[in-house]
Amino acid sequence: MRNGFTLVETLVALFVFSLLAAAAVVVLGNSADAQLRLSDVSTSVQDFQRLRAALRADLAQAAERMPRGEAGEARPAFEGADGNGRLFAFVRRGWENPGAAPRASLQYVEYRLENDAIVRRARPMVDGAAFGEPAVLAKGVSSVDVAYRAAPDPTPGAVATADWRAAWDPLQPSILPLAVRIDATTARFGVVRQLFLTQVPL
Repeated sequence: MRNGFTLVETLVALFVFSLLAAAAVVVLGNSADAQLRLSDVSTSVQDFQRLRAALRADLAQAAERMPRGEAGEARPAFEGADGNGRLFAFVRRGWENPGAAPRASLQYVEYRLENDAIVRRARPMVDGAAFGEPAVLAKGVSSVDVAYRAAPDPTPGAVATADWRAAWDPLQPSILPLAVRIDATTARFGVVRQLFLTQVPL
């Protein structure tokens, strides 16, 4: 009976072990990469869920309230995209006040596209106040197209249409759109379309 292994047997065993180790390294590497990609996708999905929740809560509470800007000038109740990053701005009702602070339940909010991210800004007071720090809601957004749905023209004899508009410029500055459509272009998901109604009880 032989004791131990021959040199050939040892080399074969080492070769088989190296193959198994290399395969294990590849499997572990692929698993780590997949976990990282899954984490990135999950973060992006959570961003858009957070964005949708904020937009839904704000737009559903839009108020026909004309605010004043920082210089005291009168502003429309709803302002659309301005080509400089602003997507839209308006006054919303129902601003929660759990601490019973001496302020109104109205809040002026603005959504913007800044540095490939959709951010929300708000004023501590509706009229004349400066904006607070922006809250980043969704990252990785290269562009945003916004459309607005207006109510049909009530003028007698007018054609009853309610088309989507690329700009919001009603004849009366207190009028709000019926709905807002947002097409956000992202590197990960392509174009993400979201629709929101305004002045709808939550």
